[in-house]
Amino acid sequence: MFKELAGAAEGLRALLERCGPVTRSEAVHLAAARGRVLSEDLESPVNLPAFNRAAMDGYAVRAADTRGASPLAPVYLKVDDEAGEGRCVPVRTGMAAPPGADAVLMMEDSLLRGEELEATAEVHPYRNIARVGEDVALGETVLKEGHRLRPPDIALLASLGLTNAKVYERPKVAIIPTGGELVPLFSDQRPLPGQAREANGLICEMYAEIWGGSSRKTQIVEDDAGLIKDAISENLDADLILISGGTSVGEEDYAPPIIEEMGKLLVHGVRITPAKPTALGFIDGTPVICLPGYPVAALAALYIFARPLITMMAHRTDLPRAVPAKLAGKIVSRPGYLTFARVGLKEGVATPIMTTGAGILSSVARAEGYVLVPEEVEGREKGEMVEVNLIE
Repeated sequence: MFKELAGAAEGLRALLERCGPVTRSEAVHLAAARGRVLSEDLESPVNLPAFNRAAMDGYAVRAADTRGASPLAPVYLKVDDEAGEGRCVPVRTGMAAPPGADAVLMMEDSLLRGEELEATAEVHPYRNIARVGEDVALGETVLKEGHRLRPPDIALLASLGLTNAKVYERPKVAIIPTGGELVPLFSDQRPLPGQAREANGLICEMYAEIWGGSSRKTQIVEDDAGLIKDAISENLDADLILISGGTSVGEEDYAPPIIEEMGKLLVHGVRITPAKPTALGFIDGTPVICLPGYPVAALAALYIFARPLITMMAHRTDLPRAVPAKLAGKIVSRPGYLTFARVGLKEGVATPIMTTGAGILSSVARAEGYVLVPEEVEGREKGEMVEVNLIE
């Protein structure tokens, strides 16, 4: 039996207040920088553009030469290879404006008559010209520390001639799947009665990467206290350890007692349906989250505890996406427990998929999101508006 159950908020707070964002940084090639978070401000090493650039197809002119031009009173300019008084030069978008020209007359405001151009509109100085540094000036702060790099950001940095960016390292997440009943994934070994393929570790790996971490997973560890201790000791260089299975109160549930022996067990048992057996602690300053063995319970614990911790460590400020929806059916919950309810989502309507069954992984695969029913609320009624957190 669990000695004392902690609330979800209490457990998460116990983790977050003892951890912080990763401060280590590294230089990465821009081609591999998407989604990474800058660890320093980036200043432009050049002007962009580096020259006065034509912003339209047309003719580079001296603006003063077009003064007063109109369809009824056109101005005539000589088409030449060099710009100057009374002369113009054909240009295309992106070309350097020739010396002596300070504007571009658009093609549609002109009529070519042999070697003479009939200008039918007046242009002001620097009209249709992108000036030196107009996009980005030399020394200008382009992106600030903490910015998560998107494709347009990376394209801009590459346009400035940069090759690498200094970013925060991804928090290292070590995953330890435990259980003598588990069979490795992607192997020829078929599960016998009483056995199951080890899927939780794969889920942990993928979500750790999605949330900004760098994951590694050990081989399946048998239900043996010594082997589990060894696996933990070998991974204490990680920023976070996730242990899957062996978290309840049975004779072979070794993980929580091992945390208590090797470090500090903060929480063993939480008021979350279906993630009650979750345990939280620290060993040598490394946070350890023990996930229940049942897949849905493990996923609930991942979203409620691991996601906020990993994203905080990874300098990620994006929160779970949530959308409002109308319930197509009732969600039953246990008073005093936070309930993780899987739902389908279509055209603003959320349909509860299964409100019980912590081992039914297909209920999550069929779900677009989940609804969190607070401890103080007894279920959600059909027709009620709820917030649906989208499953990534």
